Amino acid sequence: MTTTFHRHWRDVRESAWRWPNFSPAEIACRGTGKLLLNEPALDRLQALRDRLGKPLIVRSAYRSPEHNRTVGGATRSKHLDGAAFDIAMANHDPVAFEAAAREVGFLGFGFYPRSGFIHVDLGPARQWGERFPVRATAFAAETPPAREVLADSRTMKGGGAAGVATLGAAGVEVAQSVLAETQTAILPLVPYLDTLRWLFIAVALGGIAVTIYARLDDWRRGRR
Repeated sequence: MTTTFHRHWRDVRESAWRWPNFSPAEIACRGTGKLLLNEPALDRLQALRDRLGKPLIVRSAYRSPEHNRTVGGATRSKHLDGAAFDIAMANHDPVAFEAAAREVGFLGFGFYPRSGFIHVDLGPARQWGERFPVRATAFAAETPPAREVLADSRTMKGGGAAGVATLGAAGVEVAQSVLAETQTAILPLVPYLDTLRWLFIAVALGGIAVTIYARLDDWRRGRR
């Protein structure tokens, strides 16, 4: 077993630390700042962090003998060897956590539901305490943002109005050309058609404005 003792966690060289999701301060004794760096134990802790894919809140790791006595730890506690970690369950499902911890090689398990943490160590294989109550759902599911029914969407309505009006304006322009070229008898109607074309253009611009406003308002409300 590869272990290195440091009188204080600040003495650990940065180049010697290879566990990216943890720091020497997290693993050091809470009472004295001393650190017994147990590499196999930290390798498993990092593997557990990688497997779970979310932060591990370390309540306690290495304990110096004097601090272990102060907190009433067992005389042969694995914390004295830097081979044990107490991990908070605030952001974990205890069942999934235990399964993952066993998969990466932890053998000793202590369950402390009232204090909200699980103790894991390198063994020997054993367990104590009462397991956490099974949660109906581990964590509240994220509620997807409300989505508008497509037919009721302001964006769809505004875009539809703009499209219809654009087609109308184009149709009027074509009609003007045809009437101007082939039916000179009703040329007096052409100015009225020109007015109608501009009316359609105005409706199209209004529809575009409604579409832009609706999208900006949806963005503001968190709808995508």
